[in-house]
Amino acid sequence: PMTRTIGEGKRVMEAMRQYGRMFRLNTWFRFADPFYGLGTPVKPLKKLVQSGMLGWPLKVTISKHTGFDWKFYWVGKEYLEPQSVPSELDYDFWLGPAPYKPYSPHRVHQTFRGYWDYDGGGLGDMGQHYIDPVQYFLGKDNTSPVKVEVDAPQQHPDAVGTWRSITYTYEDGCQIVLWGGDYGDPNTPYISGPNGNVYKNFVCDIPDWEKKLSDYPEPEPQVTDFIECVKTRQPFALNERNGFRSATIVNMGAVALRLNRTLHFDPVKLEFINDEAANRLLDQPMRAPWNI
Repeated sequence: PMTRTIGEGKRVMEAMRQYGRMFRLNTWFRFADPFYGLGTPVKPLKKLVQSGMLGWPLKVTISKHTGFDWKFYWVGKEYLEPQSVPSELDYDFWLGPAPYKPYSPHRVHQTFRGYWDYDGGGLGDMGQHYIDPVQYFLGKDNTSPVKVEVDAPQQHPDAVGTWRSITYTYEDGCQIVLWGGDYGDPNTPYISGPNGNVYKNFVCDIPDWEKKLSDYPEPEPQVTDFIECVKTRQPFALNERNGFRSATIVNMGAVALRLNRTLHFDPVKLEFINDEAANRLLDQPMRAPWNI
């Protein structure tokens, strides 16, 4: 995700405000590229959702069945044989603010994603790519879910493991559901609403939905020319504020997995409700001399 913790994301937003800089987050799926298993850019999905034809609230299921693989090969090893650090690697600098752990090749290169000190497995790797467009078409760019529930084995304190499901619920009842691996019903829609559903490859079960949709207005244009943003000071389509919100969804899930319990979140105060252990993971200690 944009940042590894919710607290780091808050710092990014504070820095942008303090220094008046322009920020661009490099995942294009909310505005440009075809969106994985949906076989369409996100704009037609946004138009369909905002038309109200599907009803409200909506449930979005992001899984292998709907075209989104959570890459469970990014898991850690619970025991790593300590090895000598290669002469060409500055391991201390590679670790940066993370806690010191004995060197193993599995901690570095691509497999670093399997360790909580550096990432969050497949969720950390692909979560913001998959979830940010959902946040956009649900109209949730200025808020966060109020609850996250997990169905998963107890996670190792160092090595990231797998999970069966992660369910996020917004205050209005909308949900984003993540199914890991082969878990879940293959026939479940990508978007489920009271009045209709959307399936993989942009199949909708509302009769004559394309003809009906043509009568609705197009989504508001997004500003996607970063040079123009720098010149005009208009925020880029995916910036530090809405990017923080989609990264927060990923990081909420990581905290819930590590604690293996349901968490309630305050999207205004940006903290977990009545959960000291969860809030300790908002701003994790940094190894000296690193600090923010």
